[in-house]
Amino acid sequence: MKNNPLIELENAGQGVWLDYIRRELMTSGELKKLIDEDGLSGMTSNPTIFEKAISAGADYDAQLHDLIAQDPQVDANILYEKIAVQDIQMAADLLFPVYQKKNKMDGFVSLEVSPEVAEDTEATMAQARHLWKMVGRPNIMIKVPATKNGIPAIEQLIAEGININITLMFTMAHYENVAQAYIRGLQRCEKPENVSSVASFFVSRVDTVVDKMLDEIGGEDARNLRGQAAIANSKMIYRRFLQIFEGKSFFALKEKGARVQRPLWASTSTKDPSYRDVIYVEELVGKNTVNTMPPDTLKAFRDHGRVVRDAVEKGQPQEIIEDLANFDIDLNDVGEKLQQEGVGSFASSFEKLLSALKNKSKMLLAKEVHTHR
Repeated sequence: MKNNPLIELENAGQGVWLDYIRRELMTSGELKKLIDEDGLSGMTSNPTIFEKAISAGADYDAQLHDLIAQDPQVDANILYEKIAVQDIQMAADLLFPVYQKKNKMDGFVSLEVSPEVAEDTEATMAQARHLWKMVGRPNIMIKVPATKNGIPAIEQLIAEGININITLMFTMAHYENVAQAYIRGLQRCEKPENVSSVASFFVSRVDTVVDKMLDEIGGEDARNLRGQAAIANSKMIYRRFLQIFEGKSFFALKEKGARVQRPLWASTSTKDPSYRDVIYVEELVGKNTVNTMPPDTLKAFRDHGRVVRDAVEKGQPQEIIEDLANFDIDLNDVGEKLQQEGVGSFASSFEKLLSALKNKSKMLLAKEVHTHR
């Protein structure tokens, strides 16, 4: 029997997370199988994932039916919250043994604050506290975007002892702000040893934008840089992570039991079919990191992934970034634009999600009326 590359990732110090959630995963036993056989140690969700899960089938019809029966005028936001919280609780319970085994370093499920509050610090904090309390599990993370107004919320929530997954990060400036907010939050936290956090750095979207720019520039030198920006960008972040969390500045907190804030590689499915379908996993293997993969990427990596230990530390990423700069491609400008688009995209998915819930509710109500005629 051949080795499972996903287990090899775990042995190389990387957490393997699934960027997907759906109730059937938990009820069918599939999630437990992924944990037991593939070493899966966490999950991430977002409005897009929930919208697809709710629209796609009848997984949630029974719960929706009960909620509508109690209150036919129930708001779609409430419906979403009830469904999401139950899914997250079920997943967190299945992952709890991992959380215990890994000494609170892994075994997490992430739930996002509404994208509608991304630019409002106070509203972000209020919603994060509310969701944390509603789910009521120690091995969850509340997802907060790394926007200008998200950063102070992240610091305060960490100080309050809430686990945070900081999302929508694309640039070194985003990373610097997030890592320092985590450290400041820990310094004010009563029990820093109980807090965990990941810094979700988005990968493949960078190549999607930069490759298009290189194609427009044309010429062999530009073409040779295709497919390299995203990995170089991520490798530079990892180098900064090592400087911050393995350096003197974090030592005092480490002595108190504080954990490093692991970089999490997100958006790791390959968008360009000419690239290897597991490139954004293979090139970013590293200790104290996480890779959250959509189901198809997870399946592909299990089938033919290659694990090179500490791959994220190899190569000369700075040279690639300088070569891109020679073509007037600034990864900071690209990243700022991608963050704004990301907030907008999640907000749009959230609107679609609420609309899907309203439509499903109407359908179930109509069915109920028809049945009782």
